[in-house]
Amino acid sequence: MKERVLITGASGFVGYHLIVECLAKDLEVYAAVRRTSQVEHLKSLPVNFVQLDFTNTAALKTALIEGQYAYIIHAAGVTKAESEAAYTRVNADYTRNLCAAASEVGVKKFVLLSSLAAWGPGNAAGQAITEQDAPHPVTLYGRSKLLGEQYALAFKDLPLIVLRPTAVYGPRDRDIFILLKTLTHGLEPYIGKQDQKLSFIYVTDLAAITVAALFSAVRSACYNVGDGNVYNRYALCDIAKQILKKSTLKIHLPLPVVRTMAFVQEKLAAWKGQAATLNRDKLAELTAANWSCSIERLQQDLGFVPRFNLEKGLVQTLQWYKENNWL
Repeated sequence: MKERVLITGASGFVGYHLIVECLAKDLEVYAAVRRTSQVEHLKSLPVNFVQLDFTNTAALKTALIEGQYAYIIHAAGVTKAESEAAYTRVNADYTRNLCAAASEVGVKKFVLLSSLAAWGPGNAAGQAITEQDAPHPVTLYGRSKLLGEQYALAFKDLPLIVLRPTAVYGPRDRDIFILLKTLTHGLEPYIGKQDQKLSFIYVTDLAAITVAALFSAVRSACYNVGDGNVYNRYALCDIAKQILKKSTLKIHLPLPVVRTMAFVQEKLAAWKGQAATLNRDKLAELTAANWSCSIERLQQDLGFVPRFNLEKGLVQTLQWYKENNWL
């Protein structure tokens, strides 16, 4: 009989790849989705759909008992919200409730997908972010993810591993895709002219280490996840242009101009009752000088060997976008 894994946030970009990886490891997958979630892209996969009430710990406990899940991957969350309270509710409070239920029911392993944003950017000297650094998230999103980690780690009986991926890209991603789409129109926009150190992780590598963590004996540990390389701010576009055989016009927008644009987007989004994609809070992450991270601890403890650097990952990503008529 196959062991069962519950994946929250299963309808999202990362969630899809987590499902594929779990199926490859012969797990029976239960995908937690909202009633309003788009799941057409999952219909061809042997997946069981469930709905959870993250506001109710007792209801979550009942659902976990009925589901008899051996493993849980908690990937659900919001990356944009209209207020700090909204970030906290989903990324922290819902995490606490699920962890509370899981700790009472008993699971073999609970993997929480957090974010490098929870730890904040590295120092101005350019040293890679490590798990031993003091956290200093610079956005509401980052603070909510850090709080979610703290809530989860407070459950000492929960066999927990926290993963903090850096910028995730790959097939089905819609965030970095916006930049790649812009390149095809001959434009290459940047905010300011300051140097930046960046890190990336290809989505299938993230899925692979997430599922591998389910079977690890390690518990109550947190790890940065990247491909182990450090890239300058132009690397992603330079590689993509080479693959696409495109030339572009580089545009360095002054930070005050972008801040004004973000302010306008915030007001328009608020008027529509939505969360702005670009806002002044997010600019703190987008303009940070150092997002390089060390994965040495992850390599030592879990044997993580990334299969994709940025060039190899972008080749696969752009090919998928073309084959699926995104580009």
